[in-house]
Amino acid sequence: MGRNASGSFELTGFEPEETDEQPGTTLGRVRITKAFTGGLTGTSVVRMLSVLDGAGGPAAYVAVEHFTGELDGRKGSFVLQHSAPGSQGERLAIRVVAGTGAGELTGITGTFELSTDDEGGHTYVLEYELG
Repeated sequence: MGRNASGSFELTGFEPEETDEQPGTTLGRVRITKAFTGGLTGTSVVRMLSVLDGAGGPAAYVAVEHFTGELDGRKGSFVLQHSAPGSQGERLAIRVVAGTGAGELTGITGTFELSTDDEGGHTYVLEYELG
């Protein structure tokens, strides 16, 4: 990837929309909102489907996240796709969905990495190219 942007974000909303409890697992649907600072400045809305294991711990999730704001001074929007296959050490993958860039972010591609610290703070690094 050609460029990167980094910073932090905070969860500004967490709204469970549906829960389906079954023996050994719980399926959930959640709407999350975030506020970004740093190389990304703006907000996002996340639609997440999650699976909890029989003990109530995270087992897997998939999500789409629509970001609107600025990336290194360029105004626009794009969508991120999240995929976390499980809680057994598999790698979380987040990527920019090709073809979803709008405004000055048209043609964006890339990958997004997030980290959480011990106090629950979130940081990110977006490696991207603008086509």
